[in-house]
Order: sequence, then C-alpha cells, then structure tokens
Amino acid sequence: MSNIQIRTACKQDAETIHQMIVGLAKYEKAEHEVKATIGSIQDSLFTPSATAQALICEQEGEPIGYAVYFYNYSTWLGKNGLYLEDLYIAPECRCLGAGKRMLQHLAKIAVEKGCGRFEWSVLDWNEPAIEFYKSFGAKPQDEWVIYRLDGQALNDFAEAT
Repeated sequence: MSNIQIRTACKQDAETIHQMIVGLAKYEKAEHEVKATIGSIQDSLFTPSATAQALICEQEGEPIGYAVYFYNYSTWLGKNGLYLEDLYIAPECRCLGAGKRMLQHLAKIAVEKGCGRFEWSVLDWNEPAIEFYKSFGAKPQDEWVIYRLDGQALNDFAEAT
C-alpha cells in the first residue's frame, strides 16, 4: 500500500478520468448513460468556475483510480458537507487498499475544511461496496429517497409557467 499515491487531478488527466468514468459506468451496467466527453470534463473540473474537484490515485506513478467530489450544505448543521460523486479503482487494483486510502484522503479534506459530514451514494445491488463501507463505520441513510429531474423532464419543468 505504500506505493499508492493520491494527488489532485489536473487538466491533463481529463482523458484518464474519462476512461475511468466509462469503466465505472460499465461496472454499474450504465455505459449507455455516459454523456461526458474529455472536453466536458476539462470544462467542468479544470476551469476557474468549476464547482467539483477530482483526485487521481496512482500506483508506482500509473493512474489506477479517481474520485470526483464537491461541497454541499447542511442547513441543520449550518456547515458544508463533502459529497463524493464518484470513486473508482481499476478492477485489477482492488483489494490493494487504494479505495480505502482515497476515502481516508477525502475524509481528511472534509475535516480540514470544517465539513459536518462526508456522504456518497451506492447502488443497492453493489454488495462488495456496501460491505466495504460498513467495515469502517459508514452507515446507510435509508430514510431518505433521492429524486432526480434530468433531460427533457428537467427542461420541461424549468420552462413550465
């Protein structure tokens, strides 16, 4: 595990991040839903107006994973929270401790920034991930249901009078 390094991603990592996004989408059986391009990743993560940030996990200098996160806000806590949008480690590199190292790195960022919580979502069928998260004390938030507006439904609702 000592040869695993985590660094802040830069614009030159956009192609690597894109490849890993596709890898994550394949694992989640949703490759057809990936609309991101290398250009949109560069524009959304590596410009002055970017609201999300990315990390690269490397083993012996080679990228093996990434994480994308952003800050949200809890009105009940009166503090920011850190929300992990994606965490991906290449399948052949799982069980090396890289995923745990990435999560610990993000937890440290959350603590350093004064965040009141660190949250993420997991697909209900992803038992290996669920068991992994539980192993270090993460708890599911079963009382909340996520709702989403996207695509045409988002456009229609935004334009409704």
